[in-house]
Amino acid sequence: MTTPLPSVLIANRGEIACRIIRTARRLGMRTIAVYSDADARAPFVAMADEAHRLGPAPARESYLRGDLILDIAKRAGAACIHPGYGFLSENTDFARAAEAAGIIFVGPPPSAIEAMGLKDAAKRIAVEAGVPVVPGYHGENQDPAFLKQKAYEIGYPVLIKAVAGGGGKGMRKVERHADFDDALASCKREALNAFSDDRVLIEKYVTAPRHVEIQVFADRHGNVVHLFERDCSLQRRHQKVIEEAPAPGMPPAMREAMGKAAVEAARAVGYVGAGTVEFIADGTGGLKENAFYFMEMNTRLQVEHPVTEAITGLDLVELQFRVAAGEKLPFAQKDLAINGHAVEARLYAEDPESGFLPSTGKLWALHLPDDGSVRVDTGVARDGEVTGFYDPMIAKIIAHGATRDEALDRLAAALGQTIVAGPRTNTAFLIALCNAPGFRIGDFDTGFIERNLDALGAVEQPVDLDAVAAAVPTMIEQACWRVDHEASFGEIGHEDESALQPVDPWSRNDGFTFTMPNTPTIDVVASGKRLRVSASQNDWLRYQVGIAPGDYTRTVALAERTDHGERGVADEPSVAVVETNAAWLVIRRGRQTEVALFDPLDVDLESLDVPEGGALVKAPMHGKLIALYVKPGDRVEKGTRLAVVEAMKMEHALTAPRDGVVADVSGHVGQQVSQGAKLILIGEG
Repeated sequence: MTTPLPSVLIANRGEIACRIIRTARRLGMRTIAVYSDADARAPFVAMADEAHRLGPAPARESYLRGDLILDIAKRAGAACIHPGYGFLSENTDFARAAEAAGIIFVGPPPSAIEAMGLKDAAKRIAVEAGVPVVPGYHGENQDPAFLKQKAYEIGYPVLIKAVAGGGGKGMRKVERHADFDDALASCKREALNAFSDDRVLIEKYVTAPRHVEIQVFADRHGNVVHLFERDCSLQRRHQKVIEEAPAPGMPPAMREAMGKAAVEAARAVGYVGAGTVEFIADGTGGLKENAFYFMEMNTRLQVEHPVTEAITGLDLVELQFRVAAGEKLPFAQKDLAINGHAVEARLYAEDPESGFLPSTGKLWALHLPDDGSVRVDTGVARDGEVTGFYDPMIAKIIAHGATRDEALDRLAAALGQTIVAGPRTNTAFLIALCNAPGFRIGDFDTGFIERNLDALGAVEQPVDLDAVAAAVPTMIEQACWRVDHEASFGEIGHEDESALQPVDPWSRNDGFTFTMPNTPTIDVVASGKRLRVSASQNDWLRYQVGIAPGDYTRTVALAERTDHGERGVADEPSVAVVETNAAWLVIRRGRQTEVALFDPLDVDLESLDVPEGGALVKAPMHGKLIALYVKPGDRVEKGTRLAVVEAMKMEHALTAPRDGVVADVSGHVGQQVSQGAKLILIGEG
């Protein structure tokens, strides 16, 4: 089956661009990609029939340049533009400009985007449509003192939310009156950066909240339906982590009431296309049909749309194209039914053990499940790079089953097969979430993750000695054998083992003797801790590994190298040992352990300049320094906010680790900083 739209320009990047291209190709459409310099070698660029450069990596100079995108669309002869989600997907001006240029915008009418794009206006529309809303202040007065007073009147805890927000950006929960000013300033700054609009509203924070949303679809002929609900309650800092459909414990009467409310909200603004009406439900004592409130409407496709596709058997992107071309919806509400259960996990480049800090770098290894048991949507490839310019998503992994337990079992198994080496990821954290007892029985709300960080492994963990042991034989091999002088290391990589030639016994640095067992010993650094390791080879690919301090010993049976040069452990199929230019990365049970040869000359010279009783504050990640609150000579107390670094659309506040006086400030607001860069020196005082 084909569509009347012959070609599409995808005004987006990453996994959603790949996903749109796949459906468009199936429909016989010509696909046109646009890309920034950071994405020049990204998979979506190669997948498209043609691709055009937008500009430099920052989104404001590339993916947010609607004028450039429209110019390319006109020159490429695009019949329509699909905006995906994020970037320009809910930008009224862009939608109108496309319309004026005679190019179909695959989304709702600009009037609907405008009506629902601002949370305060959307709530007024919802009230007029008879949809319940959360108590709060949704007015125009943005004076900080006035907003603070309103928060006090509403009663803490409250949520500060950007009126133009989405995706958890520009949102802060405030527990105490004393914390309101800092939270408001941070929220406004993040909103301005993400949406070019720093206006906010204040809402009462609902106790035990469940985040439940309804997928709606409408055509240009007055037909509006809902495609049931999704539960997105597993969140961290208002960012969704695992989504599922249908919502666990949803009574049929509540599904009907919520679906009807969502359809009425869509009708109220003359909606067309795919949209999501989001509700907050009071989960105290279970979901109830009279205890849910309208939050907002996202006038676009959602990241979590695959779980809806899994339980309905529909391709939502295909429906978007057909509705945009003027076709009627091919079904009515009575024709739709829920088939089984689906769950989606967002695989992110972030470090749960370090406060979920974004993680960047080269993807030295990438193996995602490909056995057909799950669906994988990704926009990256091995040897690609995760940068700090965009969101941290590596992939979405979607599992479907006849029951919720079956779907979760499949998702956990697929995550266990996932290997990502380079940037740290939340793989182990996601596996723990899938198996968390409370989540399994449906006893959860939006605060579940924060309450269970320890149990989920999202706190600093001890060194994984089993992971170190897996790396030791390969490290010993490298330390004790030499590369043939005719082949450079870079040329042979890991694929030509014949180029690794043994040297004579007198040249080996492993303590070889004729009279004693040969047990090479080396010093390594694993997760910042220095260890002495040894390995004696029992037989081919079997080693007895010891680690000191302590009496750790283990027999490690290495697996043969993969086609990409990785090593595994025979009795632990999920383990992968990946060699980089500077270290060995061991992926075990979803967790990455970095193991490197100890270098006595590798000294942090900047730390030597720290006076006794002082402290050095470094950038915790690659990012942009967007705020500095101190200058040399300022006296600070432990916990004082010093600066804010932004990466992957998220802000990270740096605080003083101790009392003292600021001795030096490096860098300036707006500067890109590297992970570990010196920012602020605090002296004793």
